[in-house]
Amino acid sequence: MAEPRASDGVDAARPDAAPAGSGSADSAVSLSEVPGLLAELDAVVDRLAAADLSKCTDAELVAVATAQERTINQMVFQGNRQIVEISDRDVPRSMGYRSLPNFMNAVLRVSHPARRRGQMTATGQFRHLDGQPAEPKYPTLAQAFADGRVGPAHLETTVEFLDALPHQVPHDKKVAAEATLAGLACEHTPAEIGELGQRLLDNLDPDGELSDGSDRKRRRNVWVNRQDAQQMSKLTGHLDPETRALIETLWAVWATPGLNNPDDPDSPTGGVDDADPKALEAAAGRDLRSPAQRKHDALAALLRAVFDDGLLGKSHRGLPVQLIIKADLNDLIRESGVGITATGSSLPMADVIRLAADAQQYLAVFADNSAIPLYFGQAKRLATRAQRLVSFARPDGHVCSAPDCDQPAAHVEMHHAVRDFADGGNTDIVDLAPACGPHNRMVGKNPGQFTTGVYTDGPDAGRVWWRRNSEPDAPPNPQQHNRRPDIAALFLRNLEQARARIHPPPAQAPPPQRKHYTLTEMIPQPTSAVEARLALLVFDNKR
Repeated sequence: MAEPRASDGVDAARPDAAPAGSGSADSAVSLSEVPGLLAELDAVVDRLAAADLSKCTDAELVAVATAQERTINQMVFQGNRQIVEISDRDVPRSMGYRSLPNFMNAVLRVSHPARRRGQMTATGQFRHLDGQPAEPKYPTLAQAFADGRVGPAHLETTVEFLDALPHQVPHDKKVAAEATLAGLACEHTPAEIGELGQRLLDNLDPDGELSDGSDRKRRRNVWVNRQDAQQMSKLTGHLDPETRALIETLWAVWATPGLNNPDDPDSPTGGVDDADPKALEAAAGRDLRSPAQRKHDALAALLRAVFDDGLLGKSHRGLPVQLIIKADLNDLIRESGVGITATGSSLPMADVIRLAADAQQYLAVFADNSAIPLYFGQAKRLATRAQRLVSFARPDGHVCSAPDCDQPAAHVEMHHAVRDFADGGNTDIVDLAPACGPHNRMVGKNPGQFTTGVYTDGPDAGRVWWRRNSEPDAPPNPQQHNRRPDIAALFLRNLEQARARIHPPPAQAPPPQRKHYTLTEMIPQPTSAVEARLALLVFDNKR
């Protein structure tokens, strides 16, 4: 079956395909009509894809596109309903996944789990502890979403204003506000909903008397979004008044022209009162940064100062509180590619080299060449700093070793992968593997828990495998490991294939065929004096 189409970039697994590790029981004949309905829907979508749109009139084409968008919204709502059911049954944990977002990303291939969870929180019908379904948080909005009259963007903007309502607003006014915004969302664009929602908020609290400190505390947040193609990240959030005032003070003191300019080696660092006035004046004359860029550089300078002063402590989960970067030696030599930090972000190689000039170096060395003690047997239970650094430097050591887990090294524990320490396992580097807290606690001997080990040979020698324990008398589940794709190798292979298609090798020309032969080539070499004389006579006659 083809993948369902959705407006927010969601990819879903085929409904007739059992998820990995689900066992043979899930592949039995279903007692539900849902798989059959999805198969019918897929057939209709295929017919729709093959239909000729050129035969539609302009009015019909607009009507078709409108109906299509409404159907997409309905399908997103139904997809959320299925994920809510998966969450209520605790399916992700039973399948060995760290959390519901981890399951949504790895199995359902949902592009933005946080966004979908926000939709489900607002419009999903979760179950109470007694198993009875609960009413959605915003029932009117949920019904409009289920009918396809509002889409994800309308929903996100509407929920933002509903969640911002002061907690002192009476319940009846909150219900009326939700119905009002839900109706507006069916008729207006997301941008218009923002303006209309603000007007509604002004009517509910015209004097600003209902909002207090608890509302501001409830809404405070800061998010660093995913890195883009240039390793840049967008910072979003809501700051309470005090935090905003502190940041504005930082910018007033550290973001003045000429200060903390990473492009100017003579730029003074720190605050304006600590800088040499003449040096600051000269640097300001060379400063071509915009105000927003100066604010960015001031924040970066402050964070560097915090690290340098040791205000964040000495250690976090066994790793030093420093910027720890893993880079390939070939990339360092070529000064290309990216480095991976212990927190999971990427740094261009030029930045890695620049930062390495002043950094305290930790050399990643392995068992055969290392003078650092990496083998402790039963003498230690917890991994040392050296072992954690070496583990991070391993292939795929920057994430949890459990299949499909993306928790970075800064948030993992060191797991005794071959044998648990309590059962006689050794705290040796070859027996340790990174594992996030939830996955580390999933290791055990009971069905549904995990057994781990280390490959001893083959291309994955040294890597840790995970296997979910089967039910009694059931066939064993396969061993799996968290192998990240080798992007460089994949790219080079595709590049070679593309170049072969674009510039195929020249076809080998066939050997030229001779059209005329000399007489000597046509007559075999004579074997006697008589034959030689006859050949000469024939040659003379031909001339």
